[in-house]
Amino acid sequence: MRKLSARHALLAALATVSLLTTGCSAETGASPPAAAGADAPRPTGIASPAPDPTRQLAVAGTPEGEPTAVARVGEDGKAEKSPLKVASYDRGSRRAVISVTEKASSPAASPDDVPAVGDVIASGPAPGAPDGLLAKVTDVTGKTGKGTEVKTEPATLGALLGDDKADGTVPVDPATVDVEPLVRGVKVSWAKAGNIRVGPEGAKVPLGSLRIDVGGAVPLPVTEGAPVSGSASVAGYVQLAPEVEFSYDGSSALTPDSAFLGLTGDWTSQWALKGRAAAGGKPVRIPFAKLHADPVIQVGPVPVVVNLDLTAYVQVAADGSVSVDVKQDLKGGFRIGGSYSKSGGWKPVSTSDMTGTPVQAKIAAAGTVKAALGAEATVGLYGAVGLTADLAPYVRGEARAEATPGSVVGAWKIYGGVDLTGWLQLQLSIFGTPIFEHRIPLGALHREWLLAQGKGGTVA
Repeated sequence: MRKLSARHALLAALATVSLLTTGCSAETGASPPAAAGADAPRPTGIASPAPDPTRQLAVAGTPEGEPTAVARVGEDGKAEKSPLKVASYDRGSRRAVISVTEKASSPAASPDDVPAVGDVIASGPAPGAPDGLLAKVTDVTGKTGKGTEVKTEPATLGALLGDDKADGTVPVDPATVDVEPLVRGVKVSWAKAGNIRVGPEGAKVPLGSLRIDVGGAVPLPVTEGAPVSGSASVAGYVQLAPEVEFSYDGSSALTPDSAFLGLTGDWTSQWALKGRAAAGGKPVRIPFAKLHADPVIQVGPVPVVVNLDLTAYVQVAADGSVSVDVKQDLKGGFRIGGSYSKSGGWKPVSTSDMTGTPVQAKIAAAGTVKAALGAEATVGLYGAVGLTADLAPYVRGEARAEATPGSVVGAWKIYGGVDLTGWLQLQLSIFGTPIFEHRIPLGALHREWLLAQGKGGTVA
């Protein structure tokens, strides 16, 4: 009997363990929860009838060498990391093949590690989706040799971030920026943590900065109606330390309470304009380098792909006939972007605190000349352009000649300045905000300051 009692005791213990295990599984979503009475404990691992507290998600860069796995909405309605990845994507048919990452597939993948209809997925750059992918699964068509094929439709960040909040700024790694020189003599330098430096001027570049030198003078073209003669040229460099600014507040119902996407950073340039500027037609703009990067920022578990394109250029316009020899140092910061609030909709943001110092200034004869060493930038998400901005720091010189008996006396002034223009575009609705039907101008930001002045036919 003692042995039988012991056996009964063992069976009773196993039954108790089984019941406890079943209860834990229900709480974690492994099996359907039983009908709960008024006094039943609330499950801790699944969404409850009351809304979950808003999470504050960290905004950070993706660690180097770490793949950007797919993020999707979990059973609790919150975005979570997934062991899935986008193996391939066809933009035309919007079909994607989803597979399990190598780490997740060893030794065996969970049956739950498959895409399902209604899943909202976000991925970093993948085959067929170089700008990343943000999509909702509409149909699972079957298995392939590379994974599960699904049909998708466009999705919004709001579908993943829900009622969470996020706010942060992430530096763009200069090593990830592709630079395409457009004229001869362009040189690229950058520096990053770990004492990694590239380029002929690398030793002089601060950490996190990218520098583009126009090594030799860029002669302005001689064309009919051109505002300047072929004897004028521009040479110098632009140095940037760009950062992506991202914020999201989904604490309001239906649509986000607020959102922001923008580009900020430090700007340093030193350049010279030399030659004879003569009156002509429209301003001459010469692009000298194109830059592109697709930094991936992690907003909590969600990989957000930011697309950056920037074209550096010189532009010269003239009125009259002026001989110039001007050099300038310019430093400062800038911030461009789009800001959304539920009460006010989308609004542009554009600020700049640049200041310039003349290294050398000479002007002769009469007329005006304006020369800019600027950059046109576009910022978007997952391949959809959100905003375009043209940042143009410039030098403007004017000279006036007055004939007097026996001499010509001229008054001259040289100004430094910055123009910032651009617009927001429809695709910022990717945040899950209401769609606007037209481009919203950033508004023309114009600042100008006097650098030097004097009198005389030729001054220095």
